[in-house]
Amino acid sequence: MKTLLLAHDFDATSEHALDVAIELARKLAAKIVVAHVYSVPVYSFPEGSSLIPSAEDAARIAEAAQRSLDEVLARRQPSAGVELSGELRAGVPDEEICRLAEEIGADLLVIGTHGRGAVARALLGSVAQRVVRSAKMPVLTVRLPPPPEA
Repeated sequence: MKTLLLAHDFDATSEHALDVAIELARKLAAKIVVAHVYSVPVYSFPEGSSLIPSAEDAARIAEAAQRSLDEVLARRQPSAGVELSGELRAGVPDEEICRLAEEIGADLLVIGTHGRGAVARALLGSVAQRVVRSAKMPVLTVRLPPPPEA
């Protein structure tokens, strides 16, 4: 394994998944591509009209996502001990993650999961679950460890 793709959404679960990916990459002498996929929201109303953000709003969303991705890389690169690079994409997260994994020839896809129950998954969906079902390479899902008991 030479290339790991880490899907990151800027939460604690993704940070923990990045820790796991870095440790694995060190052992394998692999590089990590840290990817974030954002989408520009479109709101539809019952009467059939839609609210589409302006080009300026879409640009602000992209710039904020890029800044956040750059911050993750800047914070982690000095101590990672492995090559880290970033990739920002716009679109449907699970689709773009799988597409990027194929484009870069990722040997392993690493993604954090919140481990929600079946009802929450049914109502909210799960990017990680859709990635596991769609990816053409192995996927490592990572959950936050449970808090220590008092």
